[in-house]
Amino acid sequence: MTTENQTVDQGTGEGQSEELLQQETQPEQQGVADEAVTGTEGGSEAAEEIAALKEQLLRVHADMQNLRRRMEKDVEAAHKFGQEKLIKELLPVMDNLERALEAAPQEERDSNPVLEGVNMTLGLFTSALNKSDVHAINPEGEPFDPQLHQAMSMVDNPEVEPNTVIAVMQKGYTLAGRLVRPAMVMVSKGGGQKTIDEQA
Repeated sequence: MTTENQTVDQGTGEGQSEELLQQETQPEQQGVADEAVTGTEGGSEAAEEIAALKEQLLRVHADMQNLRRRMEKDVEAAHKFGQEKLIKELLPVMDNLERALEAAPQEERDSNPVLEGVNMTLGLFTSALNKSDVHAINPEGEPFDPQLHQAMSMVDNPEVEPNTVIAVMQKGYTLAGRLVRPAMVMVSKGGGQKTIDEQA
């Protein structure tokens, strides 16, 4: 009887020990599981943060490239058009050289040393302006273009189409394709089509 009681007590004791061991082990296992979940969530947040930082870096890089391109264009434009004021001041000199040659008789242009000097100076002047991308607008015989020409007067001329430039009173000039001075012109008018004033 005693032996049986001892055996029962031992069995019960072992069962209780196993239950206690399981109860003690469960919180540890739960803690490990919780840490694993937390670690996974933290890794996911870190990956998202890294992706966001990469995207932000790409945006900053693109902005810097756009800024660099804009600065290069601004510098190029400043280089091209920075001399516009000087060119405007030099154009009257060009006009006077041309007028001096036009006023002289043709036969004297090659024999008169002064006129030869004026002609050579005009040629050098024109070459220098062309190297700076400055070009004359001499639209005689062309249709009137209000973007490039300034009409000083209108004259009846049945021999040409209406709104045709029949005389250039002063040449115009462009710098790198941009208008520096419009050409002052005389324009034909006709009865069959609308004239400049009527178009305006």
